Amino acid sequence: MSQSLELLLIQVLMPDNDARRQAEEQIKRLAKDPQVVPALIHHLRTAKTPNVRQLAAVILRRKITGHWAKLSSQIRQLVKSSLIESITVEHSPLVRRASANVVSIIAKYAVPAGEWPELFPFLFQCSQSVQEDHREVALILFSSLTETVGDTFQAHFADLQSLLLKCLQDETSTRVRVAALKAVGSFLEFTSAGADVVKFREFIPSILNVSRQCLANGEEDVASIAFEIFDELIESPAPLGDSVGSIVQFSLEVCSSKKLETNTRHQAIQLISWLAKYKSNALKKNKLVVPILQVMCPLLAEAAEEDEEDEDSDLASDRAAAEVIDTMAVNLPKLVFPPILEFASLSIQQVNPKYREASATALGVVSEGCFELMKDKMEPILHIVLGALRDQEQMVRGAASFALGQFAEYLQPEITSHYEIILPCILNSLDDASDGVKEKSYYALAAFCENMGEEILPFLDPLMGRLLATLQNSPRNLQETCMSAIGSVATAAEQAFVPYAERVLELMKIFMVLTNDEDLCSRARATELVGIVAMAVGRMRMEPILPAFIEAAISGFSLEFSELREYTHGFFSNVAEMMDDGFAQYLPHVVPLAFSSCNLDDGSALDIDDSDDDENLNGFGGISSDEDAHDEPRVRNISIRTGVLDEKAAATQAIGMFALHTKSSYAPYLEESLKILVKHSSYFHEDVRLQAITALKHMVTAAQEVYQGHNDGPTKAREVLDTVMKICIKTMNDDDDKEVVAQACLNVADIIKDCGYMAIEPYMHELVAATLLLLQEKSACQQAESDSDDDDTSHDEVLMDAVSDLLPAYAKSMGPHFGPVFAKLFEPLMKFARASRPPQDRTMVVACLAEVAQEMGAPIGSYVNNVMSLVLKELASSEATNRRNAAFCVGELCKNGGEATLKYPC
Repeated sequence: MSQSLELLLIQVLMPDNDARRQAEEQIKRLAKDPQVVPALIHHLRTAKTPNVRQLAAVILRRKITGHWAKLSSQIRQLVKSSLIESITVEHSPLVRRASANVVSIIAKYAVPAGEWPELFPFLFQCSQSVQEDHREVALILFSSLTETVGDTFQAHFADLQSLLLKCLQDETSTRVRVAALKAVGSFLEFTSAGADVVKFREFIPSILNVSRQCLANGEEDVASIAFEIFDELIESPAPLGDSVGSIVQFSLEVCSSKKLETNTRHQAIQLISWLAKYKSNALKKNKLVVPILQVMCPLLAEAAEEDEEDEDSDLASDRAAAEVIDTMAVNLPKLVFPPILEFASLSIQQVNPKYREASATALGVVSEGCFELMKDKMEPILHIVLGALRDQEQMVRGAASFALGQFAEYLQPEITSHYEIILPCILNSLDDASDGVKEKSYYALAAFCENMGEEILPFLDPLMGRLLATLQNSPRNLQETCMSAIGSVATAAEQAFVPYAERVLELMKIFMVLTNDEDLCSRARATELVGIVAMAVGRMRMEPILPAFIEAAISGFSLEFSELREYTHGFFSNVAEMMDDGFAQYLPHVVPLAFSSCNLDDGSALDIDDSDDDENLNGFGGISSDEDAHDEPRVRNISIRTGVLDEKAAATQAIGMFALHTKSSYAPYLEESLKILVKHSSYFHEDVRLQAITALKHMVTAAQEVYQGHNDGPTKAREVLDTVMKICIKTMNDDDDKEVVAQACLNVADIIKDCGYMAIEPYMHELVAATLLLLQEKSACQQAESDSDDDDTSHDEVLMDAVSDLLPAYAKSMGPHFGPVFAKLFEPLMKFARASRPPQDRTMVVACLAEVAQEMGAPIGSYVNNVMSLVLKELASSEATNRRNAAFCVGELCKNGGEATLKYPC
């Protein structure tokens, strides 16, 4: 075999395509015989040309897994020793690396079996060789071995770290330093123990030095490995310590350099975004917020100086910088808002329109995180943004429209009180010469109107006239945004929308029968809008004309467009809520569609990397990538079809709405629905889990109706309740998403109100324990990865409001018997009333205490002295809501507190 194989290897490297294909086919046949292994080893060591030796190693790497177990111990030993020899004495770097790849594959089987004890000593010896080539290839092997035998490195971890640090500081070889950088990345990716990760902090100065050298030499792809290493360090719970300053400085240097590739700069900006998300306290502690913003804010204005391709790219610096500012605002609002307002105030006066655009953009992106601070500065903020809305440059007007949409979404309810000056400005923008500005203006209009009530009525006629005209005479993208705005207007106007409903619905019929691919987004929006209009005008007006819309909606499922199915499930949910029990007639048609969407494969896909640098030569791939190859490829990335994920969430919500509103008519579907919801309650994505948890509560409501009057009804209803309660308690303890946990708390509170204490009595111990954990901020969703022991006051307000709803629910169901339970929860609750806490926390505590006092009665007397000073302070609050809560609380304390209240002005 050896002689014929040599000729075939040479033939594979010839330029003649026919000859090469013939040789590849013959090699494939020979490679099925285990004896191909010693033959390939022979040519790896003796072939005269490096290309043939390299090709022998490449084929060996692909075939060794399938043949290893069939080889005798003598041949195995020959293979191992020959590979070590090749690594040691081979002159060609490509052949050495190819041999190292084979070593990595064999080690996967030989090292755990104790058949290669000399490998690690050899590698340590090699890594300290005086020869640069040996040191480099040893580091390359250490990198690849982490993928196959990483567990066995644990015993050598300290030695390996010392070795890697030494090689990062190698004074004589850039190649060794780069190989060490790559090895650090491999080891850090494999390392999970916090104590081991912390040790890598010592590497940061050396990593930065190597990275700067690589950037200076134009090796940006190598330097980018540093960002991957820092990503791993940042996402780890282990603290970064003082190194965070060096990392930020390096990242700011890179993202500020216009000489570097867009992708490299984007990695640097993204790294700062991760720091803001995972290590915000470290940025605060090291006073890095302002230096970061001093670089990020000007980047918002940079796109005009870049190519148009970059301006439209997700990698564009202005977009990436906006993401960083947004993340920082969410995590560090008090530190972010003052410099952002200063930047916006100065930039709006600049001659360069990109800076005026950046002014409005910056205010828009921080509105989610800085909402509390911005509410107190509405006048100067609106002065900037409404001025930008009148700017002569369309890019500035577009940014202003975007900002107003953000304000309408996040600065509620204060922003709505300015409707008299904002709404006319938005209406004017709807006539802008730029379609881009128009589209953003419709977004702003939709967001603004969504939170209005009767205030919209004076504007209703001109608004609808403009919107209906746009709906009939505009490009598809504008029509879609226009539909969203009409939906918001309908929601705000309610019955006042009736005069416009008929015309809107007639137009939607046209959209709901479109079948061309490019029109399906518009069809989806139209389907959604019909459901919103139905909610606004009510059952009496909609019921006679509903069948045609239901039929059109159902027909859309045959078009295989996930977004259309998603919006159609939302449409069915709205119609079910509007029709209530009248929706039962449609259940046989729509429930199977919801089940089908819930059971879809979410399309999780692995992006596989099965290529190697040494196989990218002409002719190598045809031999090495056949069906007999047994290598386990590396997973580069995991992708999810997000459209299907959104569809699942909408379908899950629909199941809950169907059950809630049709109750006993939902009986045929209850069991299957419960199975789906139980499964989705532990789904990987929080959007689906949230809808599942919400829908499970509706299953309890439906089950009570479905099983009423059945002989075994109480037992079956109890089984459903038990299933839901167990999931809610598990979610409270273990789910890592605050919104999902909040919904589980609300479920429990509602179940207690609906079913009474006896229904939840078996779970009371677990419920109290879960509630205590949440009040102590120790549940899974509250374990933010932080490198500071600072008291984090940025907890989710929605979560704690939901948790505080549990205590009055317990008190109402237990009455005075809640006293001993409240004793356990009182101190953790009062922690939220400390002066260091935000005002909304103290408001939450006062409202909770008032309701507990009202429901628990006399036992509240034990706490009067501890809480009355807090409540009296809230009575002096400038906020009317706070004063009302405090007055209510004082009244309940005085009514139920007994003698303890005598010294207070009750």
